Amino acid sequence: MKRLFLALAPLLAWGAAAAQEVPKVSAHVEPDSILIGDRFDLVIDVEKDLVQVVEFPEFEDREGKIEIVESLPVDTLERDGRQLKLRKRYRLAAFDEGRYNLGTASVLYADKNIIDTLTTRDSLYLEVTTFQIDSTSQSIYDLKGQRTLPFRLAEIRTYLLWGAVALLLLAAGLYALVRWLRSRGKRLGDLFKPAPPLPPHVAAIRALEALHNQKLWQNNRHKQYYSGLTDILRTYIAARWGIGAMEMTSDEIIAAMRPVELPDKARMDLTAILRDGDLVKFAKATPPAEENEADYLKAYYFVEETKLAEESTPTEGPDTMDN
Repeated sequence: MKRLFLALAPLLAWGAAAAQEVPKVSAHVEPDSILIGDRFDLVIDVEKDLVQVVEFPEFEDREGKIEIVESLPVDTLERDGRQLKLRKRYRLAAFDEGRYNLGTASVLYADKNIIDTLTTRDSLYLEVTTFQIDSTSQSIYDLKGQRTLPFRLAEIRTYLLWGAVALLLLAAGLYALVRWLRSRGKRLGDLFKPAPPLPPHVAAIRALEALHNQKLWQNNRHKQYYSGLTDILRTYIAARWGIGAMEMTSDEIIAAMRPVELPDKARMDLTAILRDGDLVKFAKATPPAEENEADYLKAYYFVEETKLAEESTPTEGPDTMDN
């Protein structure tokens, strides 16, 4: 029995791989008949396996006849085990009468060593109509000339009175403000001086807390979450050590930080956050909740452990993230 299983194992593995179907693509237009200038939606649905990667196309305007108004984000309609159903919606507008053949909808498909373009079977059509005017029942008249009425001061008297009152109140308020500033040894120009820039670590901590309060990954917006997390660290590194991290890749940042004296844990945490961010942004990975929370804490303590000693100020610990 054991020998038979070993002999059949390659065939079973091949059969499991072959059983995985390519994503199914469908599309439709909502509605399929509109008036000139009205908006309609081009909807593309994709049913795929969890590990398969698809990329939706960019809609191009068609010679001023059909223009894109809004490209809505991809939405997950349902999830059944490993099967996902995604929907991409384009909001368009048509500005010329006629029947349009929008062609077939297509998506880019990638799975292991396979890169292919998947298209729908049938073309999409849109009917654009205009208003029908019955000239037999409606009379058409020429435009009437514009009438010019004489100007009267009474028409703006109320506005002049209220304007004078507003100016008097403004002058009185400005006079009171100047006297109050002089009593404290200040000048009016001191109110318009820009505030001194925040220390790099203070700006980074505030940005991290603001990112945490947005609850991005809790709402399946992992790419936006990791983009914000890595951008905050890049900005902090640029301000703290003068390294052009905003224009560097993750590998370039890691290489540029090697000569910098850092605690071993801080260096490992920075590398882990940058690597996780690349996986989410470019490989469409979806980390578990524990990893999202851990990366936030790593970023927080990286800033705390590497800030300048003279910048040290009492700060509260990072907020506990909701799973």
